[in-house]
Amino acid sequence: MSLSFVFTLRPMVAAGALLTAFATPALAEQIVVSNYGVSANGMPFAVAMEKGFFKEEGADVTGILSSAGGGTTLRNMLAGDAPYAEVNPNAVFAALQKGADIKIVSDNVLTVAEFVWAVKPDSPIHSPKDLTGRKIGYTNPRSTSQALATLVLQAGDLKPHDAELVKTGGFGEGIPALDMGLIDVAPIPEPLWSKYKTKYRPIAKASELLPPIANVVGVAAGDASPEKAAFISAVIRARRKAVDYMKAHPDESATIIAQVYNLDPAVARSAVENLVGATTAGLPYWGSGQIHMEGLTRAVDVQKMVGALSGDVDVKGAVDTRYLPDDIKAIK
Repeated sequence: MSLSFVFTLRPMVAAGALLTAFATPALAEQIVVSNYGVSANGMPFAVAMEKGFFKEEGADVTGILSSAGGGTTLRNMLAGDAPYAEVNPNAVFAALQKGADIKIVSDNVLTVAEFVWAVKPDSPIHSPKDLTGRKIGYTNPRSTSQALATLVLQAGDLKPHDAELVKTGGFGEGIPALDMGLIDVAPIPEPLWSKYKTKYRPIAKASELLPPIANVVGVAAGDASPEKAAFISAVIRARRKAVDYMKAHPDESATIIAQVYNLDPAVARSAVENLVGATTAGLPYWGSGQIHMEGLTRAVDVQKMVGALSGDVDVKGAVDTRYLPDDIKAIK
């Protein structure tokens, strides 16, 4: 994301202009978060809103809009002129390939640790090695769940054709499909897993099985005004503060999330505790915003596996770190 006028000035003047941009009071704006109120990725935003972290950091966030998918989230952001959105990276790269003027400005969820693949208690399946000839559920073609199902098979030294992947249309829909025997294995992400964990048995956990894969990222349009630039930076700082708060105060955070997500408090508490404590190759589930290039590159590779992306993808060129706090500006 570039402020083009900055680069036409001499260095000292440009630096002053940039500082002025970020010192400008932030606007009152909405932000867009994919599957907010449903999926675990957006939980820190609920905490940031309830605890007043947005206002503390200088962003008057008037509301958080939810969208059902990455492409929808980006369209809502651009159509509504929202300064910031949280979305899955494959939607970002697909939009960039079509010429969209957007940038990845924060790396929000660094792993897919919310995923568990589960079976009925009496199932003979105990690990990915037992999946030969079995039916594995996934949500929709070219989805993350389809790509991850392929990785689970690989973890069991199996090929994609060794099992049958069955579209269920959604994670919630996968539960009755498992009950009725339409599939043998269902992907159950948090907070659904915390709701159903006493009913089913896990045969694979992403946090233990899969490497860090960029899950959702913060995105902004490439032509942010000085006011919107200040707002974006403040949103990133507030979300980071919420992630830290969730680690220090998981019970209170779970109470907030239970209200926003309409969850049983025990389910919310279990989900928060599971994800706050989850690490994958040393990386947490909810990140600070700092960019991890390896995870982003791996996300691209995973999406190419299922045909969601093709051709050359300029991962590094998609990233703009100017909105990040100085201590996390460096790309890892």
